[in-house]
Amino acid sequence: MMLKGKRIGFGLTGSHCTYDEVFPELEKLANTGAEVVPIVTYTVQHTSTRFGEGEEWVEKIEKVTGNKVINTIVEAEPLGPKKPLDCMIIAPMTGNSISKFANALTDSPVLMAAKATLRNQKPVVLGISTNDALGLNGVNIMRLMASKNIFFIPFGQDDPIHKPTSMVACMSLLQDTVEKALEGKQLQPVIIERFHDSE
Repeated sequence: MMLKGKRIGFGLTGSHCTYDEVFPELEKLANTGAEVVPIVTYTVQHTSTRFGEGEEWVEKIEKVTGNKVINTIVEAEPLGPKKPLDCMIIAPMTGNSISKFANALTDSPVLMAAKATLRNQKPVVLGISTNDALGLNGVNIMRLMASKNIFFIPFGQDDPIHKPTSMVACMSLLQDTVEKALEGKQLQPVIIERFHDSE
């Protein structure tokens, strides 16, 4: 399915180490002719890490998409009834946001946008990046996986030897996942082998 003309929300949460994988996919999405609506959590806006300053990431997102970021819950709420999206992506999606979303907590612009999209019975695509996917957050991931209109970018263990409970989405499959989600289908397989370190 072509994405040209589709209105797609792109939410980023605070997995800063994953941004280098996500941004090329954000650019590819924008180049399809889709209208990409960027949405960020408070963590993305205000946190400075060794991966960059929050303000720098916001500027980069706005430059790539050509749109100003939605950065408050109030701004995100109209994505439900008034300015609906065809699809909402959250990539990367941290364990913190996974646990909140799975338990119906809406305390960030990104989660409000996702809730608004589900309310319209449109697909929400998740690109997880969490150190406890095979730990305490496993139950939340499975709850989301069993929920209607929620789809996952295929994911796998990123470092099974040194971080055995960590799993990260293969962000290069983002566009393929979105296209399938718009057809109401999950891109398969969902659980994939990302990296294998035998040391």
